Amino acid sequence: MEDEILPGISDTDTQFLSEIIYKKYGYDFSDYSQASFKRRLDKAIMGFRIQNFEELTAKICGDELFFNSFLEEITVNVTEMFRDPDFYKALRQEVIPQLSAHPLIRIWHAGCSTGEEVYSMAILLKEAGLLERSLLYATDINQQVLAKASLGKFPIDAILEQSDNYIMTGGLNNLSDYYVAQFGKAVFHSELRDRMVFSPHNLVFDQSFNEFNLILCRNVLIYFNRDLQDKVVKLFSDSLPTSGFLALGTKESIDFSHFGNHFETINRQQRIWKKKKSIVAL
Repeated sequence: MEDEILPGISDTDTQFLSEIIYKKYGYDFSDYSQASFKRRLDKAIMGFRIQNFEELTAKICGDELFFNSFLEEITVNVTEMFRDPDFYKALRQEVIPQLSAHPLIRIWHAGCSTGEEVYSMAILLKEAGLLERSLLYATDINQQVLAKASLGKFPIDAILEQSDNYIMTGGLNNLSDYYVAQFGKAVFHSELRDRMVFSPHNLVFDQSFNEFNLILCRNVLIYFNRDLQDKVVKLFSDSLPTSGFLALGTKESIDFSHFGNHFETINRQQRIWKKKKSIVAL
């Protein structure tokens, strides 16, 4: 009879595994929400049919290819074109017109996953006549998903299903105007990809690397504990000038952050804020 697949791991094992991963590969999961991290570990364990905790730690320590696949499973990579259309409609109507005042527009997609949301932003900028003076920096902890994002190739069936999202944002054309179909893939035009910079970045311990007019970090903070959320909000504040915009996911907020008072609300429902002018003490 085949051995039973390990159904889950203890909190102690989870902490021990986090330490192993950090020491071996430099990825720090210690400040992630432990409940969320444990759920993703349990799912990955079942998917890889790991028999026991010792086997899991041995494979992570001794097989870098396995670890890369394992990392892709435990990091969250759920995304789509124009995900949450009302959010993109708000960007189109309330944020992008203000960005047009800048001679060079820098946008940071933190936790970009496979990149669909970066291409969505590029299309909004294209339709506003701003793409040629924009740079979109797309970062993620997972270099495998970054490689996929940089190609700009997505399953065409999925893109066709997401065309309604684009229409609901107030799209000016057809989504198909921005890609060509090749061998079951939607390959987005090079004029979009040429305005993008893809690079690994770890929100846990990497620093700010530029000043941005808009930062999008959607559906990432919900997986962090309160201390790490606070650290990341400070990172974003440090990376924005006065009147720079910050956009988070629908279930995320900066209301309870020590640095939330750095921002004023632009659209509470769609989770968009603007950096306030700094107050200098006399």
